[in-house]
Amino acid sequence: MRSDVLICGAGPTGLVLALWLTKTGVKVRIIDKSEKPGTTSRAIVIHARTLEFYHQMGIDQEVLNRGIEFRAANFWVRRKKLAHAPFGDGGAGISPYPYGIIFPQDLHEEMLVEELVKLGITIERNTELTAFKETETGVRAFLKTPVGSEECEAVFLAGCDGAHSIVRKQSEFSFEGGTYENVFYVADLEAEGTVTNGEMHALMDDADFLAIFPMKGEGRIRLVGAIKPSSKDKTAFTWEDVSQSILTRSDIKVKQVNWFSTYKVHHRVASHFRKANIFILGDAAHVHSPVGGQGMNTGIGDAVNLAWKIGAIIQDQAPAAILDTYEPERIAFARRLVATTDRAFEFVSQRSFAATQVRTRIFPYLAAFLFRFNFIRSILYKTLSQTQIHYRGNALARGTAGKLSGGDRLPWVRLPNGSDNYASLASMHWQVHCYGALSATCQDIFTKRKLPVHVFPWSDELKSTCLQRNKVYLIRPDGYIGLIAGQDEINPISTYLNHWNIGIVYYP
Repeated sequence: MRSDVLICGAGPTGLVLALWLTKTGVKVRIIDKSEKPGTTSRAIVIHARTLEFYHQMGIDQEVLNRGIEFRAANFWVRRKKLAHAPFGDGGAGISPYPYGIIFPQDLHEEMLVEELVKLGITIERNTELTAFKETETGVRAFLKTPVGSEECEAVFLAGCDGAHSIVRKQSEFSFEGGTYENVFYVADLEAEGTVTNGEMHALMDDADFLAIFPMKGEGRIRLVGAIKPSSKDKTAFTWEDVSQSILTRSDIKVKQVNWFSTYKVHHRVASHFRKANIFILGDAAHVHSPVGGQGMNTGIGDAVNLAWKIGAIIQDQAPAAILDTYEPERIAFARRLVATTDRAFEFVSQRSFAATQVRTRIFPYLAAFLFRFNFIRSILYKTLSQTQIHYRGNALARGTAGKLSGGDRLPWVRLPNGSDNYASLASMHWQVHCYGALSATCQDIFTKRKLPVHVFPWSDELKSTCLQRNKVYLIRPDGYIGLIAGQDEINPISTYLNHWNIGIVYYP
């Protein structure tokens, strides 16, 4: 059996990769060594940038319907709430989703699988990749299936197979980093108390840290914390290894523990994300602390970045060099993310005297003061939502106009007629934006290449955005700006289009 892309791993990263590729006409095969989907999960927050990608795939509304809005966090010290941080207004004007969505990973995966089934794609479970080798036309993979061994071929192999990735190991990529000493737990509860009010709560006491997330359903919450020090040397853990004193101090009256799981936290980034036609994504490429809920969303970002590029290659709509842009675009962000979450995680988890003093006596009061200001909430939103991720300075990024450069995410703007400019992104292909008027010469260039062109009337409301009047913005399939140019810059526009072979084949 030969496919365009063999995807190893059916977590959110692999499922989104399969979904985007399938929607753009690429033949995929997705395998997973587990017998069935997981029923517990650590990842529970879907951030705005992921929702924007899901809008492009037509599944954002499904997430909004099934999840709950994550609009505020509260910080507590010694039973006293010292800060309330609303997120909704911090994202106003930045994204059509000025909030995050609480949607546990197991339910998230279930939804993605349903979408794949609608497209005729079934996950092959109990199927494990045991080895692979490069061939002249791609990759030959050796599988262990429920009925025996199998060999198959694919043009590309995508390793979405987690922190213990066989794709990464057999590609001989190093995975530098380390593991935190503490053991952490995740628990799904039915409870009563002050903290079951539909908002996130963080308790920062002298010896303990506890994060409480709202879940869909009356009184349902998700706890994330550290196993109590007296239990750290055990090899197996139960609910009894959770500090009961912090539950009392947080006013949680536990009615039922639906499930409980423990894990170690790692911080690692692979030395490479690509070797010829072999790629790694998500936890196979980078793992880090759960601070900020960035892990799953980062893996989905990897999947979208790679999916449109592979799709362009398979459909002869881009040169092979476009695949060279995947690693530098994604590895740079992964390294920054691991470094920043590493520092943040040490802050919330260390038990030293100095760390405790900062966590309990300085940070909450500073946060209470800073969160009064909308620009601080906006900075926090941009950081957590991943709307700040950019690919400036990379091969696909060209041109600058004002504060915007090639490689930036296309700013979201509300138009005078009540619509927004993101409605056009549902095409999942290259397109052109112009805010104002487009010259006949430019229109002719894009028409000949059958590129979709969207000309939005300029208005006073757009003056507050970073977009400039009458500039040409060439938008990548993932919603990032490839090229910014003036309408008189015909040669740079034509050179860019020719170099990346953009728009020569008609997009259905």
